Amino acid sequence: MYSSSEVRQCHLLFRSSSAPCCACIISVTRTAADPLLHTPEQEGITKTRLRLSTVLFVQKTPDLTTGLTFQKALLLYSYYFIKSMYLDSMSEGVLHESLARGQDALHFWQGIPTSAEVSSRFNDVTQPELLVTVVTARRYEGTDFHYLLQVMQQLDGILRGCGERRCAEVLVCDVESGPLENQDAKLLEPYFRVIRRSPREQLGNRDQVNTFEREKRDYVFCLRKGWELLKPKNIIVLEDDALPRLDFFKVVKDLLSRRFALHTLYIKLYHPERLQRYWNPEPYRILEWVGLGLVGATALLLILPYWNPCLFSFKLSTSHLLFFTLYFMVTAELLGRHYLLEVRRLSPQLYAVSPATECCTPAMLFPGNASLRVADYLDSSFCYKGNAKDIVLYQIARTTPGERSHSVEPNLITHIGAYSSVRVNPARPKLL
Repeated sequence: MYSSSEVRQCHLLFRSSSAPCCACIISVTRTAADPLLHTPEQEGITKTRLRLSTVLFVQKTPDLTTGLTFQKALLLYSYYFIKSMYLDSMSEGVLHESLARGQDALHFWQGIPTSAEVSSRFNDVTQPELLVTVVTARRYEGTDFHYLLQVMQQLDGILRGCGERRCAEVLVCDVESGPLENQDAKLLEPYFRVIRRSPREQLGNRDQVNTFEREKRDYVFCLRKGWELLKPKNIIVLEDDALPRLDFFKVVKDLLSRRFALHTLYIKLYHPERLQRYWNPEPYRILEWVGLGLVGATALLLILPYWNPCLFSFKLSTSHLLFFTLYFMVTAELLGRHYLLEVRRLSPQLYAVSPATECCTPAMLFPGNASLRVADYLDSSFCYKGNAKDIVLYQIARTTPGERSHSVEPNLITHIGAYSSVRVNPARPKLL
């Protein structure tokens, strides 16, 4: 065991610097008079392993005196996040930020003078390279957040940065079927093409169905209507609370240039961060996890002979390689795979493509005419609780010969919708 002075010294230095220093303190603070330094080599190796194992589980433990900023920036999707202490306050903070963005977006669209040039640009285009269809419905709760206006403001800003050749054409698909208008969609009509069901189509859609089937039918309507209007080469469907990141179109362009895009039914552009961990039934993540551990362990053992400030006695051997592989694997899982994926944002070419998972559909890319096939597949299925459209699509891609589906990581959108337009909402939504 370590002496109390060693533990205190390690803790103080850890709070003031980086975590690896903790390992060095425990390793080098013993004096030459300590009998542990004069044990056989094997015993020394064993004790060093114990030291490293101890460091692993204390190196990132959140200090109870740390502020909300550190928790918010690093630990929300980590095992170290303390829900009972931080979740409520963080959720409230995010709600306030989203409300402020929603009000800013409302003032933005209300303050722009209507322009005949802006509203006519869409009509002059045929067969664009990419069409973005934003599916929206009126929210009966959280209307002050104006999610649709936030998304369209972000899209407008990104599109203006594309230059003379637009990155995509944008279509708003308003599927509101209630007695009240979708005011946010109405506000956008001077600037974007907004489509709705005709009176005849509304009559044909009056039958009583469950929420999940209704949501699926709305999705199919928007898919087909976008194709009928423009015959685009590729279609992206965004839900009205899917806020695109600034590199959205750059990454999409790179994805469409890759060979796999020619033979896929759909590409998911979002997967919930809480479901992106390594400890997941998806086989490719297990392989990625083991590979990360092997690379980290090999690199460390190759460096130690040349740079070893902590005086570790490890060497490149099977037992040490296995130990450090497991060490790096556990450390990566505890820290959170979601945060490691963020490194890939350095370049569109670094975004990873993998087999698609079940949940969810806030942002979907349909290359070529895949949107028509998806609409036909969904039409042939009936949705209900436990068999929503995302699960139906996943099962179709898995069971239909010749069909494949993919997912891109990290996410290309941020899911900002705390209040749903189709499901029961809690009194105060939370992040997790």
